[in-house]
Amino acid sequence: MDEEKYKLKKLIEQLSRIRGRHTELVSFYIPAGYNLATAANQISSELSTSQNVKSKTVRTNVGIALERILAELRKYNKTPDNGLVIFSGNVSEVEGKPDYKIWTIIPPEKINVKIYRCDQKFITEPLQDLVEEKRTFGLVVLDTREVTLGILNGKNIRIIKSMESNVMGKFKAGGQSAPRFHREREEQIKEFFKDVNQLMMKSFGDNPNIIGIIIGGPGPAKEEFVEGGYLHDYLRKKIIGIKDIGYTDEEGIYELVNKSQDLLEKEAIMEEKRILDKFFTNIAKDNGMSVYGELEIRKKLELGAVEILIISDSLPLEKADEFSNLAHKFSTEVIFVSESTNEGKQLKEMGGLGAILRYKL
Repeated sequence: MDEEKYKLKKLIEQLSRIRGRHTELVSFYIPAGYNLATAANQISSELSTSQNVKSKTVRTNVGIALERILAELRKYNKTPDNGLVIFSGNVSEVEGKPDYKIWTIIPPEKINVKIYRCDQKFITEPLQDLVEEKRTFGLVVLDTREVTLGILNGKNIRIIKSMESNVMGKFKAGGQSAPRFHREREEQIKEFFKDVNQLMMKSFGDNPNIIGIIIGGPGPAKEEFVEGGYLHDYLRKKIIGIKDIGYTDEEGIYELVNKSQDLLEKEAIMEEKRILDKFFTNIAKDNGMSVYGELEIRKKLELGAVEILIISDSLPLEKADEFSNLAHKFSTEVIFVSESTNEGKQLKEMGGLGAILRYKL
């Protein structure tokens, strides 16, 4: 996960834990392209309406939260390109001792939802969708009759292309010998598989974001296609799995995704696992190229000797900020890793920080 999304993820976790004593926590989502003046007018209107709230405490707290949002909106000339999200309210856990806070977030990606909500909790679900890993996979479902191609990006599935074959049915017509029929049908299947390869190259070959391809379909055709030497070498190396499914149309693409969650989850953690493997291999070899512990890492960072700083997502945000900011001063790459692997759990137990060095000291 990149640094910006990691920090947003930790902030979302913090916001999600906050509970108001009354319905006085305000969440305000302004979508990309929305008129900022219109948004400000809505908050002004809500501020006027809040004066009708019977409870003096709630009326005061909501009013202050809305006034702070208005003050924040005045800092902008227009809505940022990706939209704007503001959380404001009294977050105190003690009655009678208010603690008014405001958080303003420019999302890392465009948001299309418009939300105004005054509740006992902040509405963070739309932001949570943005911090989920969005890796791209190619999807192919086929048999000897047709093929359908799709793209999976995060949770979004897009159908690219469908193509029917000219392969004859399994049963021969009258007046044709069985051996000849089977020979001709096999040739047609081969030609169809070659066409599928070309279609895949056009759809996936020039997309550097695709980290894997999953192939599915009913019957043995999918295995024959993958194992029969029809695939371009570039595509063959991208294959991460083959799944049995019942359909080869658009419905089959969705079925393929549903049945491939094990592959998708495994692939999503492979990149960080490779970094952690290198880190722990260096430690096992005792070659001086990996270090851990705050004091040791800080020392190596200040010497400019760290190539990759590894931060566990279990580390408190303040500590992660401190070390990532120090790393950036020396052009050190910063990688945030989860606890979803044994290596990630081990890093957490070691303090949540690791470093791979540029050179041995």
